[in-house]
Amino acid sequence: MRNNKNLWVLVLIMIINALGFGIIVPLIYPFTKQFGINEHTIGLLTASFSIAQFVATPILGSLSDKYGRKPILIICLIGTTISFVLFAEARSAMMLFAARILDGLTGGNISVAQAVISDSTTPKERTKAFGYLGASFGVGFILGPLLGGVLSEISLSTPFFFSAALSFIGVILTYFYLKETNTQKGKPSVEKRKLFDFSNPFKTLRKPIIGIAILIGFLMAIAQFSMIIGFQTFNVDVLKLSPFAIGLFFGGFGVVGIFTQLVGLPFFLKIIKTKSIILIISLAVAGTSLFFSGFADTLFPFVCCLLVYGLFNALRDPMLNSIISENTAADEQGHVLGVNQSYLSIGQILGPLIAGFISFYSINYIFMASATFIFIALFFAIQLKNKHVTTSLPLIENDESVSPV
Repeated sequence: MRNNKNLWVLVLIMIINALGFGIIVPLIYPFTKQFGINEHTIGLLTASFSIAQFVATPILGSLSDKYGRKPILIICLIGTTISFVLFAEARSAMMLFAARILDGLTGGNISVAQAVISDSTTPKERTKAFGYLGASFGVGFILGPLLGGVLSEISLSTPFFFSAALSFIGVILTYFYLKETNTQKGKPSVEKRKLFDFSNPFKTLRKPIIGIAILIGFLMAIAQFSMIIGFQTFNVDVLKLSPFAIGLFFGGFGVVGIFTQLVGLPFFLKIIKTKSIILIISLAVAGTSLFFSGFADTLFPFVCCLLVYGLFNALRDPMLNSIISENTAADEQGHVLGVNQSYLSIGQILGPLIAGFISFYSINYIFMASATFIFIALFFAIQLKNKHVTTSLPLIENDESVSPV
């Protein structure tokens, strides 16, 4: 895997991608207020991206199966570049929505990158490769807000232009250094597949192993994004932390996740050979620690619970992505991983809505509700263990079909 040049190109692209996104996260609300966006409509602006991504990612995945990973990834990165420029140049709320919807419609960066990983790694290497991809995104997302704060001193629009420049660098890297990995493009089974069949996400969910894994990811997305709302409001309203302290807390949370994906994941894979068992451990510990964080009313126990949660929650995505990939035919990798990403987008919408409703009763209840979604996911993970064949399907096991990159 160390000689897999595509992996390291993708790692660099994902760092750039996450850095560009992380730069604008803390600045979206201050920037959009000047166009009449308030605390109520900012949720709609955020949701517009996720809804567009839900519609587009399965289509982008299918297009990458048909025409190749490289051209679709380039299109996605160009869309992100244009969306950042539109956002920076916005003169109305309508233009802001147009920019976020465009970014959502071309938001297949992650799922297409995952498909490249699936194409160019053996089943044995795949989980670690997904871990590297997740860690690279984490690095960019941690550094991004810090850089965004510095650039905002120039003007509020400067970070958005800078993010556009980073995305364009991603386009250049992809064009010149990323090798095409899809050896299935042009095959009759791919050519005949409908690109715009909107029943496909529901058909995919009915597949025995893949469907359960996607459902677990969906439940975890709800838990994660409701927890983030609770995290923000609890730090401000209960713990009375300063923005600087919240930034350090958030950064530490991200560092713990990166540590897990780079160090903890290889350790677990050495001592536990079954991915579904690692997933069960991850969900059990993450859910328990998050549930107990709901009882915290001071900083120290809250930090301890959240760091344990971050440590084990970071195992989730590499496990799920690997299980989904290993049980997907080679000519459907892009499509299925795109469907998975589309369900995660819906989870990103539902999580904050659920957290907002629960916050009327108690902020602490948000963490308990998030833990409940994790425990439901744990139930399905146990079902997954009973059905999951630990070796890949014969159709995609043949290493001769993996591109030598």
